[in-house]
Amino acid sequence: MRFVIQRVAEASVSVEDKEIGRIQKGFLVFAGINQSDTIEIADKMVKKLVGLRIFADENGKTNLDLHAVDGQLLIISQFTLYADCRKGNRPSFTRAGEPQKAQALYEHILEQCRKEISVVKGGCFGADMKISLLNDGPFTVIFDSDEMQIQ
Repeated sequence: MRFVIQRVAEASVSVEDKEIGRIQKGFLVFAGINQSDTIEIADKMVKKLVGLRIFADENGKTNLDLHAVDGQLLIISQFTLYADCRKGNRPSFTRAGEPQKAQALYEHILEQCRKEISVVKGGCFGADMKISLLNDGPFTVIFDSDEMQIQ
């Protein structure tokens, strides 16, 4: 599982020119799900996400998490995070999770985040979405469950 996390002042998602989600200060998260991902991995990634301390404290140090700043989440499913570009110029997506499984895990991620964070918005799984954001920093962090110790 991969999360690309951007600290934002605001972000929104639209489908067919209709806004379906908007947040203020918080994280815009692009979530990629692969074939081997499980609910257990998703739960660990969510725990790590909501505890991520990348907001400035009173001394300007990145020391505060979403809870401390009453931050919000916009989580977008993005299978292209598993693009394999090693051969040729056209990406392969064979490592991306099968759509039915990926959608179930994506919905689980949203549900788990809503237990922790008061405002959690999502995109429309599988749709052509337009994402707008005002990046804060910029500050971007990548979580990859295969490369990190998630407790």
